[in-house]
Amino acid sequence: MDPRFHSQSPVIAFAGHQRIASGPLCEVVLEAHSWTSRLDAGPVLVFDDLTSQLVEVDYRGSAMDAANRLLPASSSPEAPSEGAGEDTTAEKRGPGRPKMGVVAREVTLLPRHWEWLNQQSGGASVALRKLVEDARKTHADRDRKRQAADAVHRFLHALAGDLPQFEEVTRAFHASDFPRMTELMATWPEGVREHVERLVGRVGA
Repeated sequence: MDPRFHSQSPVIAFAGHQRIASGPLCEVVLEAHSWTSRLDAGPVLVFDDLTSQLVEVDYRGSAMDAANRLLPASSSPEAPSEGAGEDTTAEKRGPGRPKMGVVAREVTLLPRHWEWLNQQSGGASVALRKLVEDARKTHADRDRKRQAADAVHRFLHALAGDLPQFEEVTRAFHASDFPRMTELMATWPEGVREHVERLVGRVGA
């Protein structure tokens, strides 16, 4: 997935280790554009606030040029929408079948797995969907914490790798010793430190 499209959620921008803007993507890019010409600012990076994925931004031209380039490709009349592709798939399933937006992909299982699935009410596809939905509900909290931990790890390695005590901070994080992390990050730039602490807070929430 192109990180731009995940950034319906807020984003946060840093120039070097200095936090310069946060909020909706287009607003942040408009603010961050002026920093790209400053020789003392360092690289300008924009992160998805939820996942810490880097958002690719093309800063060429004016600030408005950069913001306009963030428009999804699907807004172009020539580009087929994702929904349209899914409807086509559903329509091929024959009359009377609902347009569920399902996507066909290869699944590799052992013979005994296929045998069990085929014995379930509705067949293999229905059984697999039920299993996935049940797993999503059962492991929702575990998955949320894992994704939050991934966001911390991703941000640390993208922006803090050259900061003091970086290795010790990452060790403390993997040991879930969050007070130790805070202690080790005491000399880090304020914006970086506060953002890491906020991301870590989501892991323990």
